[in-house]
Amino acid sequence: GGYLGGGLKFLLVVLIFSFLFSLLSGRISTLKDETGAIFIDRDPSLFAPILNFLHMLLLIFNILTEFEMRKLQLCDELDRSSCGTVLFNGYLPPPVYPVKRRNRHSVAGPQFMGGRAGTLERAPVRRSNTMPPNLGNTGMLGKAATEERVTGQGSDPGMVRIICGHHNWIAVGYAQFVVCYRVKESTGWQQVFTSPRLDWLIDRVALNAKVMGGSLGDNDKMVAVASGTEIILWAICPDGNGNEIGVFSLNVPVEALFFVGNQLIATSHTGKVGVWNAVTKHWQNQDVVPINSYDTAGSFLILGCNNGSIYYIDVQKFPLRMKDNDLLVTELYRDPSEDAITALSVYLTPKTSDSGNWIEIAYGTSSGTVRVIVQHPETVGSGPQLFQTFSVHRSPVTKIMLSEKHLISVCADNNHVRTWTVTRFRGMISTQPGSTPLTSFKILSLDDIDGHGGCAAGTEIGPYGERDEQQVFIQRVVPDTDKLYVRLSSNGKRVCEVRSVDGTSITAFVVHECEGSSRIGSRPRRYLFSGHSNGSIQMWDLTTAMEIAGKAEKILSFDVNRSKQLSIKKGFGLSADPPIILQKLCVQILPTTAPFTPRDAQRPGAGQNRGIYPMADKF
Repeated sequence: GGYLGGGLKFLLVVLIFSFLFSLLSGRISTLKDETGAIFIDRDPSLFAPILNFLHMLLLIFNILTEFEMRKLQLCDELDRSSCGTVLFNGYLPPPVYPVKRRNRHSVAGPQFMGGRAGTLERAPVRRSNTMPPNLGNTGMLGKAATEERVTGQGSDPGMVRIICGHHNWIAVGYAQFVVCYRVKESTGWQQVFTSPRLDWLIDRVALNAKVMGGSLGDNDKMVAVASGTEIILWAICPDGNGNEIGVFSLNVPVEALFFVGNQLIATSHTGKVGVWNAVTKHWQNQDVVPINSYDTAGSFLILGCNNGSIYYIDVQKFPLRMKDNDLLVTELYRDPSEDAITALSVYLTPKTSDSGNWIEIAYGTSSGTVRVIVQHPETVGSGPQLFQTFSVHRSPVTKIMLSEKHLISVCADNNHVRTWTVTRFRGMISTQPGSTPLTSFKILSLDDIDGHGGCAAGTEIGPYGERDEQQVFIQRVVPDTDKLYVRLSSNGKRVCEVRSVDGTSITAFVVHECEGSSRIGSRPRRYLFSGHSNGSIQMWDLTTAMEIAGKAEKILSFDVNRSKQLSIKKGFGLSADPPIILQKLCVQILPTTAPFTPRDAQRPGAGQNRGIYPMADKF
């Protein structure tokens, strides 16, 4: 029984003091059969790769694959450094777990409720500014607002859930506490404030690092967190101490939390708006039409609602009807088709006269339509006028951005992106030649609708950036990954790839500009902040990445144009595509002879005339 193998003797003994060398030289006692073959009482599959290599100088496929994988892993380890690449800018270690907060009752309960009757329609269409609409529940009763919320499900208390930035500050939200950091040119990033540990899970974080006027003082900062229906607001003193301003209740789950000037705003898709005024320190709840999207412009809060209307509130003046204590909510525009406004973007042109700004609003609807409306400052009384309409999406529009040079829309079909170039004359949008289609691509992301650990607000794809600059998307393909891809929002081209320096999974990210030094000529720099499963924060210099990508694009464009010209002059066509080149290389390196396996020895004539070497010296 057994398997019979063979090879050239001088090849088998090429390695001195090896097992085969000792076996054939007589240093090891052997047992031979009637043909003179040496009997080895071991698994023949272990000797098959060795005999095959010594016989044909080729590795069998499994061994070759394992070798290539080890080689790739080695190259990956050599290329990967714990100090990151040239884009790596800093590392903030996980903070110390804080002490538990003392329980306090809400200072803004039902007694602060607005007075308008709740006869308006209720539909659980989710805010498009941070999340795609819930397509399956559109038009149904919003039972999600009344269901009991399960706290802590699927959440790691030590991982980063959400990051937000304002000026030279960032706020990092964990499961039950929030930490604020500040950067200075002389000292770098420093931890300034840590909130007490809360009893409930944090869903939203808002930061205001530039409080102007008011009773808090110009040097104070404000940070707020929300979970469920409750909101806690702190004032951060220059010495880093935090004073709790109050606990407020929206009475429905908070789905957006942000500052407009000194005013803290909270909204819910059920049709609730909460406003806290820094001067009066008054919290006001207001019933409106179910909200699908929002945006801010100056001191105005713009709301896109389920009934097809766009409303605005001047939160800075905080106007109230003295009769019923309601906020002044004014209808700005109604969609011609009365489709739900699922995405909003407001662009204020530079002020050209004393009369004000030219207001441009781009919005998307539940039917996939993209519209642009404009309002001239001298025709405020007539309301905005419909400027352009695009019907290029077949799914609801979830995000939209109107910037100085581009119009960008994203729909619910796997983050399908359509972009247009915007023509402007003296800063105002122009019809000559008008907006022209630019690109179409997708930002594929396999995240759940509730995000990593139940917080989708921490993994928004964007677009990020100022409206007068090149904006970017941040792509995280799968939830449990240590890689992020930065892509231009205008054309989808990849700017760079960032990878966690410690191999931990990325659970949250945000792009934020930090102000430079006070030196003349210094400009703000754009950074990508990534939060990780171990609680750390890693920073990446996107300004440098954009500069490198821009230079590479120019060089590549020059080389491509030059190669085309040379090919035309020489009479040859363009070079072969990379897949064709790879295919030719694979054909060249494929072995022309089959590898030797132990099963081959069972067949008659096995091991004879199988390669370039004849079989000899059986053992």
